[in-house]
Amino acid sequence: MTSHTTAAHHSDLIVVGGGVLGTFYAYHALRRGLKVTLIEKNSKPMDATVRNFGQVVPSGLDRDWQVHGRESLRIYKELQAQTELSVRQNGSVYIASDEEECTLIEELHQINQDAEYESELLTPEQCRIKYPNLRTEYCRGGLSFPQEVSVNPRRMIHHLHDFLRTQANFESRFETLIQHIDPVRSNLIHLQTSKGETLSANKVIVCCGAEFQTLFPENFRTSQMKLCKLQMLRLSPQPQSVLPGNLLTGLSIRRYESFSECPSWNAIKANEPTDTFAHVWGLHILFKQESDGGIILGDSHEYTSADRPNELDFDIRSDVNNAILMEAKRIMDLPSWDVEAFWHGIYSQTSHPSGIHLETIFPNVHVTTGIGGKGMTSSAGFTQHHLTELYND
Repeated sequence: MTSHTTAAHHSDLIVVGGGVLGTFYAYHALRRGLKVTLIEKNSKPMDATVRNFGQVVPSGLDRDWQVHGRESLRIYKELQAQTELSVRQNGSVYIASDEEECTLIEELHQINQDAEYESELLTPEQCRIKYPNLRTEYCRGGLSFPQEVSVNPRRMIHHLHDFLRTQANFESRFETLIQHIDPVRSNLIHLQTSKGETLSANKVIVCCGAEFQTLFPENFRTSQMKLCKLQMLRLSPQPQSVLPGNLLTGLSIRRYESFSECPSWNAIKANEPTDTFAHVWGLHILFKQESDGGIILGDSHEYTSADRPNELDFDIRSDVNNAILMEAKRIMDLPSWDVEAFWHGIYSQTSHPSGIHLETIFPNVHVTTGIGGKGMTSSAGFTQHHLTELYND
């Protein structure tokens, strides 16, 4: 292959994938003084990074990943002090609906006390003071995490890209598809783009599952990757003070990884029915109110192997949306339940116990993907940690 590489096309690090994971790799690499190019096949991120709630909730992660989530909180707040990213610190609250869920939040509170992560148990009355629209018959207690933040997922990543473009040694190449990556030649990695350019770098990180599959199909085939399809919706704008912060409810308590480390978890899960609509479609109910008063509500979970993506069709199921709304109405009395929009998102995740797919394809060519539903919460902290490993600090 003929190389058209020039000095202008060389970077210390090329990151393939402009979503939250890849963008934070670029951010931390710039802070190391590296020359960085961020490559994205679309004109802007269009997948999981912009199709989620924007809840940054380390409280939902297991103890290993909570370390990265807590570091992410620090990084988000640090960045917000420098530029507008839509970061808002209004905390997170888990609302328990029965005695089993109350037991789990009490046990998680103790776990977080031991880990020196601030949390506070709330009485039903304290929950209703914070959320006056909360239905009395639903709420049996709550667990608050005041340090947690939220972002607007459709804006944050674009603000972060704009901020990076103000930094020295940064280049972004959007609407650029990488078609081939050559192993090391003359101590450099060479990347061929769909525009006929050849870029070079000392190190490459591929952060997108689609590019992983295209560029390294055999590695992808054996990677234990899964896809998860989620449905969520947005309620029309209403008074902005209805739901401050991130609101997570009973089905979330029964689903999130952090609660699986509670002493009572196994016994409680063993008695749960598996034939309910909520269980079959992986429903749990999250509320997140945006600055304009609109409320993001959801979601569902449907899985398939990553090498069979067509098994997750493009349909939005009305029965799933109706079930989400019915359960939400059991929890809240909102001023309006008018649905403004609904959509689905698909993210990739790994079956590996580590919770992320990390693979070195060639020397200095690395794949990082499959972070699952913890990308917005964990990427900022995890990428900082992983770069330290990659550069052998």
